[in-house]
Amino acid sequence: MEDGFKREIDYLRISITDRCNFRCRYCMPEKGVEPKKHEDILTFEEILQFVNAAASLGITKVRVTGGEPLVRKGVVGFIKKLSSINGIKDVSMTTNGCLLQDMARHLKEAGLNRVNISLDSLKSQRFREITRCGELSKVLQGIRAALEVGLTPVKINCVVVKGFNDDEIMDFVKLTQEYPLFVRFIELMPLGERGWGKNRFISAQDIKASINQKLIPTGIPAGAGPAIYYKVPKSLGSIGFITPISQHFCPMCNRLRLTADGKLKPCLESDIEIDIKSAFNENKSEEKLKSLFKQALEQKPLRHHMTSEQNADHFRKMWQIGG
Repeated sequence: MEDGFKREIDYLRISITDRCNFRCRYCMPEKGVEPKKHEDILTFEEILQFVNAAASLGITKVRVTGGEPLVRKGVVGFIKKLSSINGIKDVSMTTNGCLLQDMARHLKEAGLNRVNISLDSLKSQRFREITRCGELSKVLQGIRAALEVGLTPVKINCVVVKGFNDDEIMDFVKLTQEYPLFVRFIELMPLGERGWGKNRFISAQDIKASINQKLIPTGIPAGAGPAIYYKVPKSLGSIGFITPISQHFCPMCNRLRLTADGKLKPCLESDIEIDIKSAFNENKSEEKLKSLFKQALEQKPLRHHMTSEQNADHFRKMWQIGG
């Protein structure tokens, strides 16, 4: 289906939990985060019912997010049912990778196609500092497990933070020379702690300029996602740049987002939300769900306004929406 600006919307990102076993500084506070009550989040059955309705309207790709999706009990069984929905051709997941080593094969067998893994430092102490509690070794084991079982392409999402991990850019580039990984450098968005926004922002142009090897365009079409990909000589993988701030990709946006508490968001950085949860509480039909989906399409804005200082504080944070 098309939105009001003739963009083909075929991609749904679903947060299945607002809980996370990390506390990344640019994402959420260290303390004081009250998780949603069990009765306030969508059940797996409700999510599947909504995806059925969305698939009948043209959704073909689904990404499962959180919070950290692997902390929710029953996620493997959910993936199996999700991947079997008629019309859904691709099921992926964004995870911090901490629990992936033991779950990768089960997820693959259930029908998960591929994973994106968030990784912002290759130095153990620094990794713990930015996540506040994470163990780098577990994430690296998770990446290897994903490659081994074929949850590919495995994409590494690295948020570059000025004065914190921008000295590791070449270390991440070298990963693509050692493993068939897609490393994506992402501009820092103003969605987490105050002080982890504009003053730590580094543009993709500056990130690219710091890479002291020749960047060869891969030819992966822009419509394949928000990243622009390159290779370096003798690499097994690729390097991507995601530019939500310096060069937004809104004209090509093909997605809607469903939060764990049942709000359908036409745009990551808009306060427009369509309440799906209440439709289930009122035992509404699939036709009602389709109507709500179409309503979200109609309200999808032309672009985000993430750079607006006025708007930065009242938006939901990334962990509340689904990364």
